[in-house]
Amino acid sequence: MATNITSTQLDFDQIKASLKTYLKAKSEFSDYDFDASGLNNILDVLAYNTHFNGLIANFALNESFLDTAQLRSSVVSHAEMLGLDVSSKTSSQVTLRASINLSNDANRPTAVVLPAGASFSTTIDGNTFQFFTRQQYTAIDANGVYTFATATGVEEIIAYEGVIKNKTFFVGETTDRQVYVIPDKNIDVKTATVTVFNSVTSTDSTVYTELNKAVTVSAASTLYTIRETPNGFYELNFGDGVTFGKAPNAGNKIVVNYLSTSGASANGGAIFTSNTQLTVNGASKVINVTPLTNSISGADLQSIDAIKQLAPAAFATQQRLVTALDYESMIKANFPTITAVSAWGSQDNVPVDYGKVYISLGFDDTVTEDEKVTLKAAIENTYADNLGIMAIGTKFVDPVSIGFNLETQIQWDPNLTGLKSGNVENKIKNLIKTHFATKLNGFGKTFRRSALLTEIDAFDPSILSSKMDVKLIINLIPLLNKQQSYKMYFPVRLEAPGLTFYSIESTSFTYGASNKIARIRNKLGTTVLQIVDANSAVIVDTIGEYFTQSGLVSLNAFTPRSILDGTPFIKFTVTPADQSVIKPLRNYLLKADDKTMQVGITVDFQNTNVVLG
Repeated sequence: MATNITSTQLDFDQIKASLKTYLKAKSEFSDYDFDASGLNNILDVLAYNTHFNGLIANFALNESFLDTAQLRSSVVSHAEMLGLDVSSKTSSQVTLRASINLSNDANRPTAVVLPAGASFSTTIDGNTFQFFTRQQYTAIDANGVYTFATATGVEEIIAYEGVIKNKTFFVGETTDRQVYVIPDKNIDVKTATVTVFNSVTSTDSTVYTELNKAVTVSAASTLYTIRETPNGFYELNFGDGVTFGKAPNAGNKIVVNYLSTSGASANGGAIFTSNTQLTVNGASKVINVTPLTNSISGADLQSIDAIKQLAPAAFATQQRLVTALDYESMIKANFPTITAVSAWGSQDNVPVDYGKVYISLGFDDTVTEDEKVTLKAAIENTYADNLGIMAIGTKFVDPVSIGFNLETQIQWDPNLTGLKSGNVENKIKNLIKTHFATKLNGFGKTFRRSALLTEIDAFDPSILSSKMDVKLIINLIPLLNKQQSYKMYFPVRLEAPGLTFYSIESTSFTYGASNKIARIRNKLGTTVLQIVDANSAVIVDTIGEYFTQSGLVSLNAFTPRSILDGTPFIKFTVTPADQSVIKPLRNYLLKADDKTMQVGITVDFQNTNVVLG
């Protein structure tokens, strides 16, 4: 007789019930009372054993694949196999200008040295954070003022947040596998330096290099790797002369110097003071500090979701920058304060500009303009120049926000809800804002009108149906009182001109010597753009043109005198050829425009009979 127990059942009660059903089918147990018998205890044991083994099998299978793994140790292991260097915590860093004033000192020295490990502090939300330099800086006398500079003469120093720690290991017999575990979950592995001394007392040493920074690898290379272990600590590994260089010899001493960091909580520091005083000519001197940026780039431990997203991209990239996806995955993996990335080839740019990779970045709100410049320089100099294809340059372009002018009309039955009309209107507006903030936030997102209307219809039983007109907005910041030509690219095809409606219109501005209140719109039935006054009388018959296929809006010799609504921009509103799907490319971000959003309500009582005739 075949059993009806399903091997994939994991619920204890279901397993026990299946066992009872199976035994009751046997003639010797046909009228047996299982619940009141000693056999009930045996069934508990069998069900528990099956339940326990089933859970183990299920968990083991889940943890065997990147997509279904839940344990961080499993996700990290799978990601490493795909070539992703899983990020540890990252220290926040700040760029400072530091100097000392010796103008009143006699016998001033030619130069003053700021040693590695110089300390600076800042306070953020009541918490104090310590920042340290990781290299030596030198200042040259300039009329008594000594400003510390890099070896190349740049008068800037960089300090990193954290606590400086050292971990020492002694190498045992090399016939055994050496395990070097750094018991610190807050280590920033990018700040680690690994020094190998010849013996416990020797001062002769070799500084090892991290494997992913090596240019060439041989049996004699002095390289190391640091990886996250299952318990959250970090393990230091060396080669064996075959894999990636040589290992330290028995009797060597290994010293690992690193920063134990607070991560993202140290970002945003704006005021810094020096905790280090320099002694010059026997006198202690205060270091004057001026931050050139706020503290930035600190990041917490890479999340499981982020690892799952980045691992496949890292496998495709494999430490080279060839495709647009390579650039996007590299930036996402290495720059945590960059929240959105879009990269595209010059052949996809408008206009086409061969020989470049275009990159557009979205930043965390705390990142200042100076910090953005620093991050872009790091992307270009550290990664693009070294990993990209020769003769391919990098060009950064700012994101372009496409605003949505949404006019929503709903059929509403007040008998089906306790909400009032005004409350419904506000809640629908908030729903639309939330839809854009959660589902359309970032590059490469697609607006689908049907998806948004489905959410609106499902919001409350009183909403019987809904419809929506979609228009798009670009803000143009013109030069006032100066003649200039402008080009605006909408990322969609535009509606063809009609005889009874306008496909493109702008907000008001003043124009001409008499400061007339004016606006731009297309001439009915044509793609020609005109300037008209408040009474729709034509001021300028042809100020430009729009192109339906490319989405280009072009203005020629445009000279507005002022903008009436107090903003620095003129809004241009267009109707797309297809209002149901807006799928922008390249550097376009989709935003809901609060000021133009409208929600109309038509009351529709479902219990009212309609009589025709």
